[in-house]
Amino acid sequence: MQKRLLGALAVTTMLSPIAAIAQTEVQFWHAFTGRLGELVAAQVEEFNASQSDYVVVQSHKGNYSETLNSGIAAFRAGEQPHILMVFEVGTATMMSAQGATKPVFEVMAQSGATFDADSYIGSVKGYYTTTEGEMLSLPFNSSTPVLWVNRDAFEAAGVDPDTDLSTWQNVGATLDALKAGGSDCPLVTAWQSWIHLENFSAYHDVPFASKDNGFAGLDTELMLNGEAQVAHLTAMGDWAQDGKFIYTGRRNEGGANFRSGECALFTESSAGYAGIKAEAEFDFDVRPLPYWEGVGNAPQNTIIGGASLWVMEGHDDPEYAGVGEFLAFLSSSDVQASWHQNTGYLPITMAAGEATRLAGFYDENPGTDIAVTQMTAKEPTANSKGLRLGSFDQIRGIIDEELEAIWSGDKTAQEAMDSAKARGDALLRRFEAANG
Repeated sequence: MQKRLLGALAVTTMLSPIAAIAQTEVQFWHAFTGRLGELVAAQVEEFNASQSDYVVVQSHKGNYSETLNSGIAAFRAGEQPHILMVFEVGTATMMSAQGATKPVFEVMAQSGATFDADSYIGSVKGYYTTTEGEMLSLPFNSSTPVLWVNRDAFEAAGVDPDTDLSTWQNVGATLDALKAGGSDCPLVTAWQSWIHLENFSAYHDVPFASKDNGFAGLDTELMLNGEAQVAHLTAMGDWAQDGKFIYTGRRNEGGANFRSGECALFTESSAGYAGIKAEAEFDFDVRPLPYWEGVGNAPQNTIIGGASLWVMEGHDDPEYAGVGEFLAFLSSSDVQASWHQNTGYLPITMAAGEATRLAGFYDENPGTDIAVTQMTAKEPTANSKGLRLGSFDQIRGIIDEELEAIWSGDKTAQEAMDSAKARGDALLRRFEAANG
């Protein structure tokens, strides 16, 4: 019996020599479900089918916060993946995690994979690079907030769906008209801190925090309680009290309300495109994020959300070669153009954006170029290149609590933002002490 078994194994090996050569496995942990999860799985399948040296294994690890926490816990246990998706607010945390990450520019150089840092869109690349311009993590799903319009809901309320919504002054008047026309949900939002404080500050060229929003040092403090931010939140608080702004939750709970046709206006990521296109049974379009005319230098530029891919330390060189090849594949023009067109995320390279334009996609899908234009029309300033703050996930939790107090009428906008500053600064001091 043993001889027959050994003989069978020998025959199998001779018949199938490739089977004796194991592919190098690369573990990729991410935070995507639904349509985005399907698209990531398709990218991984395409890469795996394109070559025979490596196999990428993708795993969903929960939402952004859960994925980051899973990666940190896995590193401490010596079981970290090769690639970890980390949302943008975790950038400072990953930068301070000594010995946990391997900079992307080093990985790409060592692997010999195709990589040109200058090919990436500046406003996207800058968020994830050192002050010397060296890329620490690979921009992957980068989005920026826009305004989604349910044209059918406008018409049902007797409001012209082509009305000018470029300023918050105009939006305020439109909310009045929608409410008067019978709309039960004139405005809903996703990601309230990201859109209505972080991006609001950048778009109006006012500081969210000192030290160039944290890029210039750990000894930063929040400045989100300034005149411009308080005025905007006061207006939104008034809309909430009048039933013109409907609060549904801290993350993207409002997406379901908009996609079902319930709400007329929706401030959300440009990446809402994937879900809205798939689910909406109404006529919709996308507009630039509104700004307050006469406030700051608006419109400046919005900033990115989403996530980047961090390479974790503790793996062998052949595995990092596979990581490099996979990251180069994700950055290729064809893959990026398809990702941008299917999701609404920004194309991370200029070539992918140009390929999308030449293919006629923007002409056939009006408004899908707004996010790119909004990010690139002006050179970013110290106030509008992004945020790099320690413990930012926890600070966002504090901001969410304080915003909810405004929406419910329990606090004025000034009281809430003063409290958010005091509580958030305490976390920043703790982070500075631990990492300074």
